[in-house]
Amino acid sequence: MASTSTSESTSAATTSAGSSEPVAIVCVGMAGSGKTTFMQRINAHLHGKREPPYVINLDPAVLNVPFESNIDIRDSVNYKEVMKQYNLGPNGGILTSLNLFSTKVDQILKLLEKRTAPDPENPSKKPIKNILVDTPGQIEVFVWSASGQILLESLASTFPTVIAYIIDTPRTASTSTFMSNMLYACSILYKTKLPMILVFNKTDVKDADFAKEWMTDYDAFQAALSNDEAANAFGGVEGEGAGSGYMSSLLNSMSMMLEEFYAHLSVVGVSSMTGAGVDDFFAAVREKAEEFKKDYRPELERKRQERDEQRQKAREKELDKMMKDMSMGSNSTRDTSVKPPKTDEDEEMLDESDEQDAEDYDDDVDDEYDREGLQARYEAATGANADSVMDDASFAKYLHTQRR
Repeated sequence: MASTSTSESTSAATTSAGSSEPVAIVCVGMAGSGKTTFMQRINAHLHGKREPPYVINLDPAVLNVPFESNIDIRDSVNYKEVMKQYNLGPNGGILTSLNLFSTKVDQILKLLEKRTAPDPENPSKKPIKNILVDTPGQIEVFVWSASGQILLESLASTFPTVIAYIIDTPRTASTSTFMSNMLYACSILYKTKLPMILVFNKTDVKDADFAKEWMTDYDAFQAALSNDEAANAFGGVEGEGAGSGYMSSLLNSMSMMLEEFYAHLSVVGVSSMTGAGVDDFFAAVREKAEEFKKDYRPELERKRQERDEQRQKAREKELDKMMKDMSMGSNSTRDTSVKPPKTDEDEEMLDESDEQDAEDYDDDVDDEYDREGLQARYEAATGANADSVMDDASFAKYLHTQRR
């Protein structure tokens, strides 16, 4: 009996593992945060586990990357030529390159779907389980641009997608830079509406325990804020009391506001140099992938359905408008059954026009009768054959002389 339950649980686990979806990990971070080195580390980690990922590089301005990319934006778009042709600066060149590359998003998704699905011709070939996406160091160019939104939404519509926000831990040691990073992470979370992991990088230089404590213990952050105020870290006026400066009051207010925000984040400390904390990072990725399936995907599907319904309504509205225009056009040329309301003047004009139309109609009928009478008189006078062409011509000439 026990062996039966064990085999059932094993088969269930195998089924669950076989049905697990690949996860897209999008790495974003400020310039100098070690984002590219972090990408190299997690790529090497997955290769070491014999689960090679599918790597996408979206930074068109990078000269060299320390990992091999399956899809590289530099193969499709020449960053320097874009700057030259469109007369752009560095940031404008990156943004325009991303815009050009986003037009190929359908081809990218087809490649990803092909590589993440089992190959029927080669069953021994493992499908891809992880998709790694490296983004430009100019974080706002990707996160706040239309092309970045298109790429993120396209990935999220197909795979569970997780945002990994890379933070430079040594530079976040002060309360002001820490709060700046938290506000930036908050804006990215609510802009992308995707599950996020805060990755405190470079823990081999400075441990990230202080940041985790500040996020979970309000009193600990307040104590650190008081220490910074006492050390005049915010550039305030010497001799004034603690908390009197604008910066300290702002940070104090922000720390209270962001408590709810911290509750929805996963926080890990990683060293891209030594590889410490990478296992914790992938455990957080699996957790956020499940969260995506449970919370984010239904919301995305609901929004997609709303967009489809709005598009359908817009199409139907345009179709109705076109049909009305066509019916109005046909009525104006052929159909006289639909007419606008008549006024008294219209009635008088209508009566006059009706009388004139009646007279014209009688004249037309008289002309027909006159023509028939002339035809009879002509035939009686000449005894001609009405079926001959020459007789028709002669009758036309006779008719002409009679009217004169």
